[in-house]
Amino acid sequence: MAELERNNMTENNYDAGNIRVLEGLEPVRLRPGMYIGSTSSRGLHHLIYEVVDNSVDEALAGRCDYIKVSISRDNVVSVEDDGSGIPVKEHPTTHKSTLETVLTVLHAGGKFDDSAYKVSGGLHGVGVSVVNALSEYLIAEVKRDGHIYKMEFARGEVTKDIEIIGNTKETGTKITFKPDAEIFDTTVFERSVLENRFREMAFLNKGVEIIFEDKREDFETSFKFDGGISEFVSFLNRNKDPIMDMIPHFDGSQEGVEVEFAFQYTDGYSENILSYANNIQTPEGGTHLSGLRSSLTRTINDYARKYNYIKENEENLQGEDIREGITAIISVKISEPQFEGQTKSKLGNSEVRGVVDSYISENLAAFLEENPKPAKSIIDKALASRRAREAARKARDLTRKRSILDSATLPGKLADCQSTDIGENEIFIVEGNSAGGSAKGGRDNRIQAILPLRGKIMNVEKAHLDRVLNSEEIKNMITAFGTGIGKEFDISKLRYGKIIIMTDADVDGAHIRTLLLTFFYRYMKDLIDEGHIYVALPPLYRISQGKKERYVYSDEEKNKYIKELGEGNYKINRYKGLGEMNAEQLWETTMDPDRRVLLRVEEDLESTTTDDTFSLLMGEKVEPRRNFIQENAKYVTDIDV
Repeated sequence: MAELERNNMTENNYDAGNIRVLEGLEPVRLRPGMYIGSTSSRGLHHLIYEVVDNSVDEALAGRCDYIKVSISRDNVVSVEDDGSGIPVKEHPTTHKSTLETVLTVLHAGGKFDDSAYKVSGGLHGVGVSVVNALSEYLIAEVKRDGHIYKMEFARGEVTKDIEIIGNTKETGTKITFKPDAEIFDTTVFERSVLENRFREMAFLNKGVEIIFEDKREDFETSFKFDGGISEFVSFLNRNKDPIMDMIPHFDGSQEGVEVEFAFQYTDGYSENILSYANNIQTPEGGTHLSGLRSSLTRTINDYARKYNYIKENEENLQGEDIREGITAIISVKISEPQFEGQTKSKLGNSEVRGVVDSYISENLAAFLEENPKPAKSIIDKALASRRAREAARKARDLTRKRSILDSATLPGKLADCQSTDIGENEIFIVEGNSAGGSAKGGRDNRIQAILPLRGKIMNVEKAHLDRVLNSEEIKNMITAFGTGIGKEFDISKLRYGKIIIMTDADVDGAHIRTLLLTFFYRYMKDLIDEGHIYVALPPLYRISQGKKERYVYSDEEKNKYIKELGEGNYKINRYKGLGEMNAEQLWETTMDPDRRVLLRVEEDLESTTTDDTFSLLMGEKVEPRRNFIQENAKYVTDIDV
């Protein structure tokens, strides 16, 4: 989003007349979630993105070279750019200064006018006015027309009228704001979240410098990538092994749509394609991603047939075969993007699909012809994927036949529940038979099923589906869930509403949990996306004093409770394994729906690092993982050995 909504630059004139007013600002403080998604940490960070995106739009229009974001020690943010500066003249509709109009009126923005901006992050016109409404205070400073102007606001209301505070030959805008603690659950910004987002913005806008300063930690960095998204692909693959040295990068315009595409294949088995429209990530894809996928499938099949990699009597490679191991960025910029909803998670412009398809087909075909060696590597990779897929299908068919013959469709270890209503039933994935026995004894067998796992499951990060399906423990899970896997995955056949990972509160338990999460993320991601995967949080300690006892779930909670108990005698039991608890204790602490603590597993859709994190932690490359451990060891305060 952005401070001023922008569209189609036919001439480089951005002034008071370009701003058109649609309606007032009042609803924002009443329903902030409608405008920024939520009032959680994610919504808080969104405030900064709104202002920074505006500066990026200035850069896209060719009027801005650097953007500086600074966070003070008390979480006050300032965003400064060297763009043209928000206009200050009286607005013809509101008869107030244009600066005041933009900051206090919803849907007032340059992007509703067709002469100021060619492309922008959005067309909703709610950007910086929303930031103003949700800030305890906001100060706007504008360098323009030879002067420095200043205006102050509090919770969207003017507190100090516009005034000239100096003279300058420079131009630009500086917005300083403090998020309102009355609105947000937290007002503390996370450096790593912001750092990732600014890096991503710099990748997507080559040549634009974004400086990030965090005074809370005396930290400063800057991002500038002249290689744009090809450097982005290289960054995403830093913990992987590419099977081709080069990173093809196509960048051009067709039928009014700017298309940029870069890719590289690795020896991994998952695809990682990130899609963007006007610098906004579209985690649900849309027409640009559909165009890319159809283009990849057709162009690579055409090349493979032309050079006889695929014989006449053989079927074409499927899309999933061709995309195995690819890391790619598709970025489009269009003058009138149609997003599905204010959150802009999916691009809807129908014309974009055909444009992306034809543009990439033409450039990819030329690349394959001119580079036969990497072209062969790509096709060999896809052919290997097809062989593995066919082997996986045979393994599934064999499993299915066995099930029919044995007339035992559910795994023998599974203690199933009576309910078939996924609105209430749940399955616990439990580490080992010992904990499994306690869980079976303590559960509510009407709604709770138990599936014990023997030892650690396979690390699926570096395995094809055919190998995965040879793992007995994984087969048991797939059968119990009922959804199938791979192309046959059908979430409508899911047998349990909650799939709960319940492992010991020690290092081994954490490892098993990570292995399970890797499996779900790589092979059953819809279960995560639809909110079916949970992690049970067993207690770390039992603290007893006389007949009184209490279970606590963290060291902080333990210390707080001990402080409350004062000087008296008390006993602390540290639980390392679920098997240490009897059935009653396990029910009370970890399984009782009225008292337990469950964490729902969710992917941050705004993050681009999830795939990279799994590659880093679970992939075969040791060096990056060792570096990660060394860098983060300082944050470890307590560890079981």
